[in-house]
Amino acid sequence: MGRDAGPAGDLRLADLTKRFGVFTAVDDLSLTVPQGSFFALLGASGCGKTTTLRMIAGLEEPTGGRVLLGDRDITRLRPYKRPVNTVFQSYALFPHLDIAENVAFGLRRRGIRAVRDEVTRMLSLVQLDGYGPRRPAQLSGGQQQRVALARALINHPQVLLLDEPLGALDLKLRRQMQIELKRIQTEVGITFLHVTHDQEEAMWMADTVAVMNAGRVEQLGAPADIYEYPATPFVANFLGQSNLVEAEATGLDGDDLLVTAHGSRFAVPVGRARSRHGRVWLGVRPEKLQLVADPGRVPDGRNAFRAVLTDICYAGVSTEFLLRTGWGQELSVFTANADPDPRLVPGAEVTAHWHPRHSFVLPRGGEHDVPAEETAEPVPDRLGAGT
Repeated sequence: MGRDAGPAGDLRLADLTKRFGVFTAVDDLSLTVPQGSFFALLGASGCGKTTTLRMIAGLEEPTGGRVLLGDRDITRLRPYKRPVNTVFQSYALFPHLDIAENVAFGLRRRGIRAVRDEVTRMLSLVQLDGYGPRRPAQLSGGQQQRVALARALINHPQVLLLDEPLGALDLKLRRQMQIELKRIQTEVGITFLHVTHDQEEAMWMADTVAVMNAGRVEQLGAPADIYEYPATPFVANFLGQSNLVEAEATGLDGDDLLVTAHGSRFAVPVGRARSRHGRVWLGVRPEKLQLVADPGRVPDGRNAFRAVLTDICYAGVSTEFLLRTGWGQELSVFTANADPDPRLVPGAEVTAHWHPRHSFVLPRGGEHDVPAEETAEPVPDRLGAGT
């Protein structure tokens, strides 16, 4: 139960808008965060995700729209009256208080004096048993973040807001904390709303991801669903990396949509095509492609194209091959580091192929369809056509 007397429920944003002068940071946003879920708002800097979180927390007043928790409208409630707590990237611990008193701070402010048992339980929850007498300066960054989490959870909020909480941690520690946050959310069972620009972090932890761009949600769903079947070119190149090529939809062949790109034809299952007519993007994820030096080794029924291998980037668990098509587009292929073909060297002519079911088709409008500077991943010019 939260700090208020009302029942918990889904967190709902209804037509939520925030303008700063002529700039619209959040644009008529409506979404539902199911009660008890681990929900991620994912997007680049300036997309509106943190402003959205601050409106939910009561730290920003909406220009329009409502914030509801269950059947209760909390849009105009003061922050301390909302059944919501926030964990920020900066831990904001009180250096003059020991860890136990930092965790107990919220209870003390509410006039609760018998806090020892609850503090002990919270420190145990975040795996900091026995750390109560220490000061924040005696703890590592990851331990301080756990204290900040315990300080928020001790208030029993109905919703915990996480604003880039792991951004200051190194890669190994960040992964450990991701695992811990998932464990804690499962154990306490309250709604976690996590704001992040880190696509891997969102996919790793969240049940549901909302990809934001320019104050709006471009796509919402389970991480695997969004990754495997993105709704827009922006999503295709923000949540992971995609090869995209300009193409034309030319008709149906049974259950397949046929598309033509630079004089070559490709097949895509109709169920993976968000547009069946006219100008489209043909997409495929780099790890879905396979490379062979001998075009005769391409299995029947595969989409394929010829290209020149221009560079090889070794990344430990995988290798990225950069290819250049005959019309000058660059594309990427990711392969596991197992037994590489010695013929795959820069300058070699190669064939890339993939199963049609790994393709997707998106409607193609203007150049703004494809993200560039604002993406978290590099965006190549993308894909070549088949033979």
